[in-house]
Amino acid sequence: MVVNDSQTPRTSSRNPRWDDPAYRAQLAAEKRAQNKKRNESSRLYPRVTAFRARHGAISDAKQRIWNEYWPQLGKNASDTELTPADIHDWFGREATTVLEIGFGTGTSTSEMAQAEPHINVLALEVYKPGIAQLLARAVREDIPNIRFFRGDAVDVMESMLPAAFLDGVRIFFPDPWPKARHHKRRLLQPGTFELISSVLKPGGILHVATDHADYAEFIEETGDACDVLIRRPEGLDTPAPMSLQRPTTKFENKGLRAGHVIHEFVWQRPPAPDSNGIES
Repeated sequence: MVVNDSQTPRTSSRNPRWDDPAYRAQLAAEKRAQNKKRNESSRLYPRVTAFRARHGAISDAKQRIWNEYWPQLGKNASDTELTPADIHDWFGREATTVLEIGFGTGTSTSEMAQAEPHINVLALEVYKPGIAQLLARAVREDIPNIRFFRGDAVDVMESMLPAAFLDGVRIFFPDPWPKARHHKRRLLQPGTFELISSVLKPGGILHVATDHADYAEFIEETGDACDVLIRRPEGLDTPAPMSLQRPTTKFENKGLRAGHVIHEFVWQRPPAPDSNGIES
């Protein structure tokens, strides 16, 4: 489905063969068989970082804001494991917590944080000018519910985040690395789907969006093959702890004008069963 404006509901656009349950089941079984061949102790290795190394200067004004506020609002990727209490203290409250991976310059991140002030947003990016732009906006517009991670998403999820802690994970328009020899750099691989599921609470939501057709098919196939996530057929109408509606950014509008199709996917870590063995 091609989306022409931010008011039009978005849905996944997929290969028509995905409407055949037998075809989907066959591909999922093949993916699971491939994944089982991986050594679980090194499922993400050898690994090439999923992000492009980019450099850029930031203005003196943004650098002053960085110097003053980063120690309070930001953390660099490290081996320091955080507890749930650490993250609650960081925000100054206990609340629904969502991780956004790769927020770019943070336009949609800030708008969604302002629209959902009851949600704690962990915004993760590697590109300092982009982080500095969102940090400056959060300070300038007094957006109190954003905290920042700078570094590789895999490192942060593996080493810093508590298991089964997050209510949601958002990944909007990850780098598709379109050349075949670069596919190993793509963020969303079988191992990272498993890793994301490990930091989601039971019932937690993974929301992914891309406008790259080949990557969309790979994401859909790989996510559906993950044993610990279930695809939600309701798509963006899925009941979720956070909004599944996104603002449309300038970057996205540029792609839409060029005829790109927006593909959106929603997976869930299965809810924990209640005392009667029924998933809540």
